[in-house]
Amino acid sequence: MKKAVFPGSFDPITLGHVDVITRASHLFDELVIAIGVNDSKKYRFSLEERLSFITKTFENIPNISVETYTGLTTAFCKEINADFILRGLRNPADFEFEKAIGITNRQLTGIDTVFLLTSANTAFISSSIVRDIIKHKGDISKFAPKAVIEGLI
Repeated sequence: MKKAVFPGSFDPITLGHVDVITRASHLFDELVIAIGVNDSKKYRFSLEERLSFITKTFENIPNISVETYTGLTTAFCKEINADFILRGLRNPADFEFEKAIGITNRQLTGIDTVFLLTSANTAFISSSIVRDIIKHKGDISKFAPKAVIEGLI
């Protein structure tokens, strides 16, 4: 059984995340969306809101679950017996950053990182862009899933 973890802060989850997660759900027997908690980071959405957005978005995909964790992603992977870390790549800068982390994680624990390229129509979307649109009362319907939009109402 192949189990992967897709870690992130998901503040909020975007259609770019949804694209990668949906496609990855066909590659792994189990996919855990892992919301990392960093007490020193200021989030736009509470942990409960982010958990709700993700759970609602993927409620109809049985091999996807959502969990929260603190500390190293690799420690969380070991704790839940995950074989892989999944990361989405939007651009060459993402690749260089994620490559270094992936190599480090493999050196530390032997856990491999699997990269999926985002689809062309979502490659420009980031959580920070979505937060900025929300801040200025713009329309996020082309950038975030329905659960996030409904959470703002």
